[in-house]
Amino acid sequence: MGREEQIEEREVLESIFPEEITDISETEYKVTVTLDIPDEEEEDQPKFALNVKYPADYPDVAPDLEIHTVPNAPSHPDFNVGENREQLLAGLDETIQENLGMAMIFTIVSALKEAAEQLVIDRKGAAEAEREEAALAAEREENKKFEGTKVTPETFLKWRAGFLKEMEEKRIREEEERLADLKKAKVKEPTKMTGRQLWEQGLAGKVDDGDEEEEGGVPPTEQMQKVNIEA
Repeated sequence: MGREEQIEEREVLESIFPEEITDISETEYKVTVTLDIPDEEEEDQPKFALNVKYPADYPDVAPDLEIHTVPNAPSHPDFNVGENREQLLAGLDETIQENLGMAMIFTIVSALKEAAEQLVIDRKGAAEAEREEAALAAEREENKKFEGTKVTPETFLKWRAGFLKEMEEKRIREEEERLADLKKAKVKEPTKMTGRQLWEQGLAGKVDDGDEEEEGGVPPTEQMQKVNIEA
């Protein structure tokens, strides 16, 4: 009965996978499985081959299964047969145990395909989450440049002291530069003339009254009267 069930199952699989199934021997064949990953082009979908070999007592015992790469199939960043083979085969144990005594290859192919698709989707999601976290971290770091320092009485006093010191240093620097320019041009600092000096130079009356007093407090007019009397 085992061999008859095997032949019958093989014929059913031929009608389900007309282009995907290939015989290797009377008791062994290969099924090519193409995944359906959302948002990916058909030609970019990952593929793998499931080799099935019937033991004499199948389906009362588990079939011999192996997963291989498909020649010339496009590589995929989130699916590698060599890396995922053991994980996918181990995930079939429960399905096989539940279906012992019945034709189970179609169920195995379906479970294997679903597990592989979920594996790829999970990896794509993890990679996308990592990229988003990196982008958020970069954005947070950029926003730090625009965050002001919290003002407290201590920080304000510190800022004020620095500001006043800076202004004083600027004033001293500008004064030194001004004096250096005067020295370079050989110009002395302007001095305030006394009333006598203004009168002797004929400048009396050409300045404000407040500047007309000579040393000793004698106005230029009295000086002129004194000169006329002595003459």
